[in-house]
Amino acid sequence: MSYKNFPMVPRVIFGRGSFNQLNEVLAPKRHGINAPFIFLIDDVFKSNAWISSRISLSYDDRIIFVSAKEEPKTSQVDALVEDIILKSKARPSGIIGIGGGTLLDLAKAVSIMITNNGGAENYQGWDLVKNPAIYHVGIPTISGTGSEVSRTTVLTGPNKKLGINSDFTPFDQVILDSELTKDVPKEQWFYTGMDCYIHCIESLTGTYLNTFSETYGNMALDLCKDIFLENNLSDVEAQEKLMMASWHGGMSIVYSQVGIAHAMSYGLSYLLGTKHGIGNCIVFDHLEEFYPEGVKVFKEMKAKHNIALPKGICADLSDKEFNIMIDVALSLEPLWENALGKNWKKNITNQKLKALYQKM
Repeated sequence: MSYKNFPMVPRVIFGRGSFNQLNEVLAPKRHGINAPFIFLIDDVFKSNAWISSRISLSYDDRIIFVSAKEEPKTSQVDALVEDIILKSKARPSGIIGIGGGTLLDLAKAVSIMITNNGGAENYQGWDLVKNPAIYHVGIPTISGTGSEVSRTTVLTGPNKKLGINSDFTPFDQVILDSELTKDVPKEQWFYTGMDCYIHCIESLTGTYLNTFSETYGNMALDLCKDIFLENNLSDVEAQEKLMMASWHGGMSIVYSQVGIAHAMSYGLSYLLGTKHGIGNCIVFDHLEEFYPEGVKVFKEMKAKHNIALPKGICADLSDKEFNIMIDVALSLEPLWENALGKNWKKNITNQKLKALYQKM
């Protein structure tokens, strides 16, 4: 039997206010005055200098503000890489991603594509990356996706939505400063937190489950229940706990896999551009047949926080459009096998998936 030799993030700083240590973390990693650090920052912080003013730019360092309104695309990665290479005198010293899952995924993908030829779409899949990425740092400003710890960077390409899954993808350094999450809007906080919760349910009920996944998954699940069902947490406690739930939730799928909600959410995202967190929620709300206990608790959390999910997003789709979503969802075979076992194709038909999508 061959076991996965999983690369973990080698360095992590955790603590409120730890973002202030970024400059001293980066200083020893600079390759010279012509090798800049490139900061990819969510453009919600463009008008708010609270983050950018704490970054010391030297030499040719650059801040590039990036919109996270849409899921990251392979074409977006290629454009960023071209811009960075054309405007840098030498290969950058590092890429620093500051934002939610979209920015973290972009930072991981850009750091890989600076050292690998061709377009990002050529690397969507498992272990296709040949050359190590340049130094890259992840600093989440919202918690839940687990992108800060994972070995994938999920991208929408011209033909599919699939991650660059490789040993070179994980960050070299992560800074977990829960203070950076204090201004996240409530609905976004809920949807991204539920991404973490759904990671746990899919991992803990899957056929790939093992003690590694189970240990992290249970920790993350307990934290999610504390955060979203209890009344006695301060804002600071809730922010710190969700940051660690995201980390543990990401670790729980390292040695297992996600499941049906993620597979079907990829279909929504590919066709309709639905953001990952809300897409997972829309799908998961209809998966009682597969995750009865998980969906029951999810509905309790939704009610407690007065969250109304969008309805009818698939109401006007043609058969052709349904088939596009179904094909994307079914292409993610490891997710279905984790959820339902090796014979999953006997139970999951195009008609069944279409009926589920029609409820959304």
